Amino acid sequence: MRYLEYTERILETNDWATYLLVFCFLLMALAKYFYPRRFSDFIMLPLNNKFFTVHGKEDSIKHPFNIIFFVIQVGCAGVFINLLIKNFSGNIHASSWLLLQICSGYGIFILAKFSVEKIVGNIFSIDDIIDHYLYQKLGYRNFLSLILFCGILIFLYITPNQSRALLLFAVVILALNVVSLIYTYKKNSILIASNFFYFILYLCALEISPYIIFYKFFMTESSF
Repeated sequence: MRYLEYTERILETNDWATYLLVFCFLLMALAKYFYPRRFSDFIMLPLNNKFFTVHGKEDSIKHPFNIIFFVIQVGCAGVFINLLIKNFSGNIHASSWLLLQICSGYGIFILAKFSVEKIVGNIFSIDDIIDHYLYQKLGYRNFLSLILFCGILIFLYITPNQSRALLLFAVVILALNVVSLIYTYKKNSILIASNFFYFILYLCALEISPYIIFYKFFMTESSF
């Protein structure tokens, strides 16, 4: 005689992530509609520096185009980090509150980091150098958010529960971020060589340790 086995059916919902991704896509459409030339130069960023050389002469950090893509960056980073936590923490229940916490924490973290770097630049009277550096770093990370957006669509809707592939994609994103930083430092190699000691202090204090703190904070939060 066969007995029916009771199996709990767990339904996973990605509604909040879907809403956020649709919102990010609408922002991309708005950026392309209102700033078509800037958008065209932006998506060609891996091939040339026209986006920096043409549009970097103004205070582009505060330009609406960069603000739009910063919001996209925050949204994509929040969804992706939430996806990583759900895959590797064993908690498959979607949490809109956790997603909101991650997006808010990431946005505040990046803005606070930028503010500290601006203050450091003002103290050492190198505002122009810091502004140009922050503009380049923001541009590269905003572009990475486009790659992140495409990856999220794949891992969230096409091939879900692919933990190894998801981890590999995360490593690729981190590697591309490191490459963009190295490329930015290379363009300022003369300045770095003449102030190498302060550059090492900057790397440790403002580029490495904040991300370690950020990672440990959200790993702790996600365990509850």
